[in-house]
Amino acid sequence: MGRIWIGLLLLAAVTSMPELVTGVSAVALVDFPYGSPDLAVGILFGSCAINLAILALLDILHRRTPLLSKASSEHMLSAGWGILLIAIAAGSIFAGQRFSGLALGWMGLPSIVIFIVYLVALWQIFRFERSHQPSSPQASPAQYEGISARTVYLRFTLAAIAVIGAGIWLSFIGDEITQVTGWSASFVGSLFLAISSSAPELVVAIAALRLGAIDMAIADILGSNMFNIAIVAPVDLAYRQGSVLSVASNSHLVTAATVVMMSLVVITGVRFRQKRKTFAVASWYAPVLIALYILGAYGLFTWSAGL
Repeated sequence: MGRIWIGLLLLAAVTSMPELVTGVSAVALVDFPYGSPDLAVGILFGSCAINLAILALLDILHRRTPLLSKASSEHMLSAGWGILLIAIAAGSIFAGQRFSGLALGWMGLPSIVIFIVYLVALWQIFRFERSHQPSSPQASPAQYEGISARTVYLRFTLAAIAVIGAGIWLSFIGDEITQVTGWSASFVGSLFLAISSSAPELVVAIAALRLGAIDMAIADILGSNMFNIAIVAPVDLAYRQGSVLSVASNSHLVTAATVVMMSLVVITGVRFRQKRKTFAVASWYAPVLIALYILGAYGLFTWSAGL
């Protein structure tokens, strides 16, 4: 299996486990029985934004050449699917209660559409990668010969249990922050909880970069963004009060627009490859990604505060 597919599916699913657990617990456990849909949606959208900002950090750490110049062009496909997924979710939030009647039971139809589109995207990317040879050499498996499959499964299970427990606890901490500070749940979820839940993507991406697996690192980031939006489906399933997107605040549209613009910057960086970095330690897109993230966070704060 290619590094892009491993990063896009397996690593992305594992590193997005905090978003899944925290999002579900936010609507199912926090403020029971009403839940906090804005906290859940804020976590999912905010994590997408912080993940793309991580690419700026990776570019700085990759000192030799621009990071995206060494990446496979297949990542443009992943970023494009990510834009489509968050656009569907943002459109559902913008429509609000007008499409709340389109539901299967208590689960909104847009959430089902998002999950189906995610599966289609995975299939298309898998077929595309199978038709192309890997752009980077595969790592030698010799370094893993001393680790048995049983040990790997045990470590994975223990790590998953720790992530699930921390994710449930994190949702309650986010609710406490909203009550103590008076900030909106959408702002707290999009900023504070999103940064915390994106820590696995940061660690895995840096580790992959140190291994020389640039495509795997980028695929993990873009795959996590796709997975984060697909998580809307299980979150909606856990939210028994109706469609979670139809009741979410319009302030999430600021984060969605930020993610779309940051994704377009990544696509541009992959498409138009630089030979050298624009600045001493960073390519042109690194400060642009950071600036877009900061502007998006500020815009969300002002919207939520009514300024």
